[in-house]
Amino acid sequence: MTAGPTSGYVLEPSITGVPVAGGDGRLFPVRRVLCVGRNYAEHAREMGHDAREPPFFFNKAPDAVTTDPVVPYPPLTQNLHHEVELVVAIGREPASAAPDALRAAIFGYAVGIDLTRRDLQAEAKKLARPWFLAKSFRGAAPMGPLVPAERAGHPRSGRIWLEVNGACRQEGDLAQMIWSVEEITAELLRCDRLLPGDLVFTGTPAGVGAVRPGDVLRAGAADLPVLEVRIGPAG
Repeated sequence: MTAGPTSGYVLEPSITGVPVAGGDGRLFPVRRVLCVGRNYAEHAREMGHDAREPPFFFNKAPDAVTTDPVVPYPPLTQNLHHEVELVVAIGREPASAAPDALRAAIFGYAVGIDLTRRDLQAEAKKLARPWFLAKSFRGAAPMGPLVPAERAGHPRSGRIWLEVNGACRQEGDLAQMIWSVEEITAELLRCDRLLPGDLVFTGTPAGVGAVRPGDVLRAGAADLPVLEVRIGPAG
């Protein structure tokens, strides 16, 4: 079969990449963005749910990931919320679901923010519809640089926090995760293959809240590089 005309179309694949700390410009290519919901007990309670439910997942499009210092305020919402998270980057397919094999498959870690159009999410919940439009849009997943596990280790405790305009909004400890990184990735592996380029957002502590254009967000987890972004005007 002969291919049709391509004039006016961009057919080259576009790959989202996250800078690797100390990597001399090296980028980690993003394949998928997988997120676990309600993985800290206090956050589960503030959202009106039981403190320990089986893990459940949602996704964001790969191009929702951004490392730009300014994130445009998205359309279709009047209630954009911040959620700071530890992000796990998968560097190789796990040999098994054993904890050691899962840790060996992890390339590194970063700080991320799961930006959520909370009003759209509330409407989707009410109608038993998917969360995709609430969770996936341009700039919905700001991230700091990835630190390879050989340098960062495998942080399983340490402060996780987020400030808005210098005031602390979210604060917890990675040790407060209901489901550990190993449990989350093992559950994902039961559902499908985990492959190089997959990012896993591991949940957020309590204190989520609204942000507006002009707000400056700073976020951290353990000893990873601090992430700072500003919410820009509606894009």
